[in-house]
Amino acid sequence: MNTKYSMDEITLDPSLHVRPAAWSDLEAVTQLIYDCCAADGDTAVAVTSEELKHEWQNPGFELERDAFLVETDDGRIVGYEEFFNEHEHARLRTDGYVHPDFKGRAIGTSLLRIVEERAREEIRLTKPDVRVILRSMIDNRDPDSHALHQNEGYQPLRYHWRMEIVLDGPPAEPKFPQGIELRPFVKGEHDVSVWQAQNEAWRDHWGSHNVTLEDWKRDRFDDPEFNPTLWQIAWDGDEVAGFSLNRYRMGIGWIRTLGVRRPWRKRGLGEALLRQSFSEFYTRGTKTIGLGVDAQNPTGATRLYQKVGMYIASEYVTYEKELRPGRNADEE
Repeated sequence: MNTKYSMDEITLDPSLHVRPAAWSDLEAVTQLIYDCCAADGDTAVAVTSEELKHEWQNPGFELERDAFLVETDDGRIVGYEEFFNEHEHARLRTDGYVHPDFKGRAIGTSLLRIVEERAREEIRLTKPDVRVILRSMIDNRDPDSHALHQNEGYQPLRYHWRMEIVLDGPPAEPKFPQGIELRPFVKGEHDVSVWQAQNEAWRDHWGSHNVTLEDWKRDRFDDPEFNPTLWQIAWDGDEVAGFSLNRYRMGIGWIRTLGVRRPWRKRGLGEALLRQSFSEFYTRGTKTIGLGVDAQNPTGATRLYQKVGMYIASEYVTYEKELRPGRNADEE
């Protein structure tokens, strides 16, 4: 692979070097991400090495092509950036980290410009009239990341919260609507029903798009923290009305995906699923539970989470840069 990256008007310290990531870097990159999240004050959004390995194994992601490192002369990894084709080669995403001890040395700028080059290569794979954008999410408390993205032509687009609750006793008993019952998730039997319910429930969410059954299975079942006994699936007869797909993340309970299909909304089902999830974690000895949510969620999720006692632990900002104007990828 060609590792010569153009970095116009960037002067990277001669003791720092850019190169593609390799599998042998897995543990070092995991530690870098943790150190950066710790400096920002929220290690719950870091990853384990198993989770990062799972991410690197996603179809379409090629490690030597889509992940970039900055290392010192003595081999210490101090910067990392990764690139993802999120949807139709038109909605692109990057995620980057610079070790707090090495800020102010053009590492972030170098990596962001490199990943933009990579993103522009992706444009040739989408239709010529489609709008292509590159997005990057940062911790809102990091002034250096704000300045970096604004200097590179990105605009703040959307805010997300990581919300949390620390239970000091058994949570309130959930009250499910009449006719709704919980059933254990059975892999291989309930896959299609829950997948379809998730696609429907998330159509109102910003940036969402339908995922294929194959991608859904890979994302859920290949997750190193996949544990179906934590999943709460609410049924109305033979239909899935709502769901809370839960897991552990960095030592806390995590509400990964909570959704209620449109016909069953406004009946307290979302609250019941949330409280049931709290109860399940609590009985397993986990008192700290978190989730991520769009701060402008149109379904009222943020109000629900605050109602049950969750608070905003961290705020994140999605920045966007338009690489090519055009119609949205989902428009025909």
